Amino acid sequence: MIKLTDSEKRDILQYLEADKPLPEKYRFLLFDDKKEVELVWNGKTNEVCNIVLPFQTIEHVDEPRSEKEIKMQMGLFELDSQGRQLKGWTNKLIWGDNKLILSSLKNGALREEIEKQGGIKLIYIDPPFDVGADFSMDIEIGDETFTKKPNILEELAYRDTWGKGADSFIAMIYERLSLMRDLLAEDGSIYVHCDWRVNSYIRLVLDEIFGENNIQNEIIWAYKGPSPVKTFYPKKHDSIYIYNKSDVRIFNSDNILIPYDKATIARRAHSESKKGGIPFSGKDISEYEKGRVPQDWWDDIPSGGQISRSELVGYPTQKPLKLLQRIIKASSNEGDLVADFFCGSGTTLAVAEKLGRKWIGSDLGKFSIHTTRKRMINVQRSLKKDGQNYRAFEILNLGKYERQHFIGVNPSLREEEKQKQLVEREKNYLNLILNAYQAQPTKGFKTYHGKKAGRMVAVGSINMPVSRKFVETVLDECVTNQITKIDVLAFEFEMGLIPKIVDDAKSKGIDLSLKYIPRDVFDKRAIEKNQVVFHDVAYIEVRPHVKKNFVSIELTDFSVFYNQDSLSHAEAMLKNGGKKLVVEKGQIIKMRWNDWIDYWSVDFDFESKKEIIQFQEDDEQKEIWTGDYVFENEWQSFRTKKDRSIELTSVAKELPTGRQKIAVKVVDIFGNDTMKVIEVGIG
Repeated sequence: MIKLTDSEKRDILQYLEADKPLPEKYRFLLFDDKKEVELVWNGKTNEVCNIVLPFQTIEHVDEPRSEKEIKMQMGLFELDSQGRQLKGWTNKLIWGDNKLILSSLKNGALREEIEKQGGIKLIYIDPPFDVGADFSMDIEIGDETFTKKPNILEELAYRDTWGKGADSFIAMIYERLSLMRDLLAEDGSIYVHCDWRVNSYIRLVLDEIFGENNIQNEIIWAYKGPSPVKTFYPKKHDSIYIYNKSDVRIFNSDNILIPYDKATIARRAHSESKKGGIPFSGKDISEYEKGRVPQDWWDDIPSGGQISRSELVGYPTQKPLKLLQRIIKASSNEGDLVADFFCGSGTTLAVAEKLGRKWIGSDLGKFSIHTTRKRMINVQRSLKKDGQNYRAFEILNLGKYERQHFIGVNPSLREEEKQKQLVEREKNYLNLILNAYQAQPTKGFKTYHGKKAGRMVAVGSINMPVSRKFVETVLDECVTNQITKIDVLAFEFEMGLIPKIVDDAKSKGIDLSLKYIPRDVFDKRAIEKNQVVFHDVAYIEVRPHVKKNFVSIELTDFSVFYNQDSLSHAEAMLKNGGKKLVVEKGQIIKMRWNDWIDYWSVDFDFESKKEIIQFQEDDEQKEIWTGDYVFENEWQSFRTKKDRSIELTSVAKELPTGRQKIAVKVVDIFGNDTMKVIEVGIG
């Protein structure tokens, strides 16, 4: 029986009549809520994302590059001499919003594959908790250095959303931690890294999701070093909260022992002697010197700012290898699956690979994924050189299916119903893109959708790459209507489309510009602030060198066009003298073409591996071919922090007689990738 005073009843009626929310105290008066203490924030809900989007495979790295000629393999593969796996789990590096990634892992087809590995035994995350932090990084172009800012999507996510205060941060982390808990194995643990800015919120959120009885430790990671601060106590530690999913957990204390110092051993021996005990023998001291389990304050691991030059990859918030080595050794075993859903520069994944663990990593930042890809290839190379085992990994994203989600298309519908919904929302989609591009809508044309500064604008489809046929249709309409300037906007372009289609347009007297639609267009705040940048498409020129049945690929040109707006967005200021890069007619001319290349790779047998996606339909797991192929990375060259050089000719590979398709992928210093497919006659 609810007992309310007359005053309380009148108060409630006044709130209801005014259509205002009731004060928090009435929740406890009106409802039987047993919780004595609860974390409450504006907009709190127990609803957790359950969207399932199929993962697309962008790239597959089976093993590091060969330094010698690659000969054809005869017959079936067997386990190679370096221990490379030929079947079973493939490690996964995923680009995108980790809320959608976590939901798709939890509820989608990959869940079964994760469970076959025993589930995720360990999750480590280091979410961006410093909303005022500078996530820019220095990038070298030739002999110059400039500062690269995060892309708009990252910056808005880190600052506008999480920077609005405690409510937005807690809402973000609460939903993601809930999904992570459901992905953990029953004997799994999670390590959550934070500092004084949010540690009180994180502790309460973790108590609510995992249960206050499931906290294992609060680790104080203290770091040494001078501080100029004089007005308060210098802040010299982070917090790492460790929670278990249940009362069963992995903790390998013998794997993380640290030694007692000699003075401690000597004092202990002296104390035993004074008590009349038996002095240490050599064996006793040896056992003692095996060490002790670290306490819950760690001051023996340097901070991120003190990482050795040999470890640095030039990524902000990078953590030292020793930190992750201790965590992974303590809370997982060889062969276990570990995960990091804010993977940054990939430290967790690099350590997991070296320690014989399987892994999943994800990040919102495209440059983070690119940095991690290079780092993991380097780890593979190192392990291969030392004759140790290593695993293949693949780069995934939610691609066009994620785009469908952003504009409200339900990916679980049958294809016919999905197409109806796509047609239904086409107008909204086109208006969204044109608004972001600051173009005016047009009517009466078959292929044009808008106009901007004297140029017509055609927008590609939501759920498929712009094809040669589409662009040819656009060009035909240009000829018919005597239009000489056209911009084609797309999320993806058909591979091999560029630069031939641009040359075709020129032959018809048409100035054709192809531009990528950035993911930022789905963020209303970015559009409102006019911060969406459409980058011009780069193109690659290569020269195959054929000798008998062996082919090597030489990279001969890479054209990148960044307009003045792009430079302003990236705030690419040269350090020496603070001069801006020279821009002439939309092209940066100060640098050589190969200075823009950060990474390139070759697939000598393109179209040998179809891209297959898995999805649930009518409670049944199905597979379909997307019509695309997976880029299988067979050889690669890239710049590192320590070595800025890059090779421009690959090793030679032996190929079968006949026409062979070879794909070349280039990633520029901004993390944008471009691919070209060529056909080569062999024999």
